Amino acid sequence: MKYSQLFSKTAKNVSGDEPSINAQLLTKAGFITKEISGVYNYLPLGLKTLRKIENIVRAAMDQTGAQEILMPSMTGLESWQATNRQNFDVLFHLKGRDETELVLNPTHEEVITPLLQKFVFSYKDLPQAIYQIQTKFRNEPRAKSGLLRGREFLMKDLYSFHTDVADLETYYEKMKEVYFAIYRQVGLGKITLLTYASGGAFSKYSHEFQVLADVGEDTIYLCERCLVAVNKEIIADQPTCPVCGSQHLVEKQAIEAGNIFKLGTKFSGSLGFKYADQNGEQQLVEMGCYGLGISRLMGIIAEISHDDRGLIWPQSVAPFAAHLISLPGAEIKAQHLYDQLIQAGVEVLWDDRVESAGSKFAHADLIGLPVRLVVSPKTGEQVEWKNRSGANTELIAVNEAAGRLKA
Repeated sequence: MKYSQLFSKTAKNVSGDEPSINAQLLTKAGFITKEISGVYNYLPLGLKTLRKIENIVRAAMDQTGAQEILMPSMTGLESWQATNRQNFDVLFHLKGRDETELVLNPTHEEVITPLLQKFVFSYKDLPQAIYQIQTKFRNEPRAKSGLLRGREFLMKDLYSFHTDVADLETYYEKMKEVYFAIYRQVGLGKITLLTYASGGAFSKYSHEFQVLADVGEDTIYLCERCLVAVNKEIIADQPTCPVCGSQHLVEKQAIEAGNIFKLGTKFSGSLGFKYADQNGEQQLVEMGCYGLGISRLMGIIAEISHDDRGLIWPQSVAPFAAHLISLPGAEIKAQHLYDQLIQAGVEVLWDDRVESAGSKFAHADLIGLPVRLVVSPKTGEQVEWKNRSGANTELIAVNEAAGRLKA
């Protein structure tokens, strides 16, 4: 894409009511704009990054054999009443023209459970794993953290259904590994910790995936021996490692990047979801749920991966692989390189505007694509290559750029 054709542009200033780093940087770099508190427009650069993250998550879910569906955002209140969650404090309540009571779903247990009841009757129909990637709504009282705490956000939620606790346990452990694989792929693997959290009404523990960050809202206690943590919210007195029992834990700040729950029979019991076992007897279905915020993950990466000049995107989620900059007198050479890259299937953003070199370099640093390519009359048949995460530059042959980026 040519920068001159991109309708969204970088911004010098951001509204003072955007205190979070992720919102400031993503707004300045032209990835998002704020609509209302906790609700954002995703501009072309932002949507490309969002879709990259979404596709990484989707591929990971598909590899497990989970099946993707799409459930409605708006549903009736009846199922929420059946599970006694109609007064859930983050629910957006609506009324239809006929005074029908409706809700905008922040989660979909009340929808997926009755849905599966229409198709699952026997032990032969289980296990099942069903997921969606969909916009969620939360009547969030503290929507002040950019993409980290929104009222409208994109989320992957997966629900698993099992004949017994043992099968649920096996799948649950498998999903832990799948989540860590996702975090590694988006560049957060080394700083993401499995964290024990409250299981609420479902089980003793749930598990969160917490990304270490000095600006994180969550306080966790890390066992450096086991490399697991405990959320402060479940600690009554002295924090203890749930794996080895050690009380020598280190306090850290972190940002939640996902969570998984063993739901047990909480929802199948409330909604009467049973299956016939091998003896023909009716049994309640065991359930689990596995959430991961797609847009939240984008915010976490921006919050952590940046410097004083701007964003630094991991290659896997960057909207483009390279930022091509042409200086005066090198337009023809830049066009040639741009055409080569496009032909090779390399995603490239070409700053073809009539601007000073300093302005173009500053824009490139702010947007934060993995590689900056600069062509000028001085470089001849070569192009200057600079990694966004490094300080050094090197000259390579123009004809080598496409292959190197592909590699």
